[in-house]
Amino acid sequence: MSQSQSQSTANTIGKVVCVGRNYAAHAAELGNSVPSAPILFMKPASSIVHIYANANDNVVIRPDEATYGETHYEAELCVQLAKDLCRADASEAASAMGAVTLGLDLTLRGLQSTLKEKGYPWERAKCFDGACVLADWVAPEAFGDLRAVNYQLYINDTLTQDGDTRLMLFSVYELLADISHAFSLKAGDVVMTGTPSGVGVLHAGDKLRLTLGEHSWQAVVK
Repeated sequence: MSQSQSQSTANTIGKVVCVGRNYAAHAAELGNSVPSAPILFMKPASSIVHIYANANDNVVIRPDEATYGETHYEAELCVQLAKDLCRADASEAASAMGAVTLGLDLTLRGLQSTLKEKGYPWERAKCFDGACVLADWVAPEAFGDLRAVNYQLYINDTLTQDGDTRLMLFSVYELLADISHAFSLKAGDVVMTGTPSGVGVLHAGDKLRLTLGEHSWQAVVK
């Protein structure tokens, strides 16, 4: 483990900041407009569950479908900060990078749509226990400035989401800088950088595989 990775993972996650519609194709598939500035929302630390590269018992648990409706998956590149950021520029954001990994932003899509139609906040659809799935942290050095990173989500061995950070509307460091002007980011905080197209419904028994370069994680949906 590199020094930067060990520093990052030693920090407790205070909050998870999520970025909406950072891929134009994903905005289009949900019938949303493309934003001119990053759309931000948060998940609490209590929503986090971890999956591990060397474990064969990783589980992703959906809320009861009969009660809450369908749970949708959104695979995302995630970054963790190694130091605080406040009103930073992109170069300062780069120096604060601690680690990267993949994650799943789980969403109760029907509930989210209902809340949005009423003009209500939609934390109920995004912040439930288990709504933020994070894989093991990986040292970021192998991924350069994160502007040309590929990652994948396979469901039952079928490629379902194929991420390419070159297609982001706002690059990772631009996101971190922008967020830091809205509110301070603290060491240990996580940013989920947005999902590519291909989101859909999770079903009980689905076998998930996330890949990021040479790293891979597997889990089963319950």
